[in-house]
Amino acid sequence: MRKIASLALLALALGGCATTSQSPYGNFVQSAALDPQKLAADAVQQLATLYVPARTRLELQQPTPDAFGQALVKTLRDKGYALLEFVPAGAPAQTSASASSPPSPAETPAVPGGLPLRYVLDQAGDSNLYRLTLMVGSQSITRAYLGQNGVFAPAGSWVRKE
Repeated sequence: MRKIASLALLALALGGCATTSQSPYGNFVQSAALDPQKLAADAVQQLATLYVPARTRLELQQPTPDAFGQALVKTLRDKGYALLEFVPAGAPAQTSASASSPPSPAETPAVPGGLPLRYVLDQAGDSNLYRLTLMVGSQSITRAYLGQNGVFAPAGSWVRKE
């Protein structure tokens, strides 16, 4: 009996290791009509009303390989936010060309302490209703968008969850 129970536990544990975990954050919209720059500008404009750009440091908590993520990073920097981009765990640290010389100020690592930033851009089923959620620290702001005739327009106001 103990053998069966321990084998069942082992099988469950190994089954959990075999599953791939997908990040719950990112861009899950596959629409070619999506204008990522417009959505990013709208999101950063709302962030600027809540968090002062020149005094707020943000730290991305996810990779930004998609067009919206890249537009968001660019727009945040253009607006004046200090932004620390995501570095995956186990990524090799960058080393300077000369190991004996001290690092220049531009090469010194950023001091941690920015507000954690994550985003989710998704679609409600097969409808033309989209949702953008930005999570800053423990708070989030969300806005719905309606996609019609290749144009995305806000479908409501920003909602803030504290």
